[in-house]
Amino acid sequence: MTTIREVAEKSGVSITTVSHVVNNTRFVSEDVRKRVEDAIRDTNYQPNALARSLRRGKTHTIGLILPDSGNPFFAEIGRAVEGEAFARGYSVIFCNTESSPVREDFYLEVLAKKRVDGIILVSGGLPKQAYIQVHDQQTPLVVVDRDSSDLAIDAVLTDNLGGGLLATRHLIGLGHTRIACLTGPSSVSPSAQRVNGYCQALLEAGLPYDENLVRRGDYLAATGWTNGLELLRMPDRPTAIFACNDMMAIGVLRAAAEVGLKVPSDLALVGFDDIELAAYSNPPLTTIAQDKQKIAEVSVNMLVEKIGSQEINGRREFLQPTLVVRKSCGSQLQI
Repeated sequence: MTTIREVAEKSGVSITTVSHVVNNTRFVSEDVRKRVEDAIRDTNYQPNALARSLRRGKTHTIGLILPDSGNPFFAEIGRAVEGEAFARGYSVIFCNTESSPVREDFYLEVLAKKRVDGIILVSGGLPKQAYIQVHDQQTPLVVVDRDSSDLAIDAVLTDNLGGGLLATRHLIGLGHTRIACLTGPSSVSPSAQRVNGYCQALLEAGLPYDENLVRRGDYLAATGWTNGLELLRMPDRPTAIFACNDMMAIGVLRAAAEVGLKVPSDLALVGFDDIELAAYSNPPLTTIAQDKQKIAEVSVNMLVEKIGSQEINGRREFLQPTLVVRKSCGSQLQI
């Protein structure tokens, strides 16, 4: 690679003069500027963008840490964040943790050492000490989709309890009284909040809570399938299922087909997230939509503001989910 020293020698000026031409930081005569620019072109000199950024104190790069890049919801979040960041002049470094606190902690440290301007973290359940460590390193941090109300950390959150209410009320409104719930991992707050919404809706309608109808999953289609098979083979099976994410709901669709049940005539089904695939399942999935583009817009804006002012801490933005009615519930209870 051509060095700045070689450019200076070829153009017959000092290294400092070349630097001023490249960075446009001081007046240089047109004759000297032309000689330097010709030398840059002839030698194919490429300035070290990272070194220039570090001298200026900014790299115009942000880190995005996702718990599972194979999950369509997080993949769609990543795509939206990258687009929003690009529009503001930032590049994005993606990190996938596989929901491992060890990998999450590792990537937080790596990104801080790479001098990213800030980090957007969709956590798989990192210990609080790691958040505190990032805060102490003065690396701007915004947490997405994970509640950290006891820490002064900026966060963009969805009203998951409200989403659970919407889903379950919809099923109750269709006449269902025996409604199962497939939950997500116990280590993440959105899962518990969605189940709380499910329980609150049952209570409002005067329906009993049956622990046999609540099954723990991991947000993967495989656990939707296995839990769905167990529920649908019960002697007194549920007539409706609220799955706490769309991937598990898609697993339930397979389970229903395997036991000879049709959705929605034999079983009503609601998911959560509104991933792109939900509109193309068979039947198209009724779901609780999270606006991924809005999540990205708010989180990137919040991070950019924080990069500009380290004094901003502890902001919390709540986004409201919406019910998207498709064809997996039918118009009324038909069992």
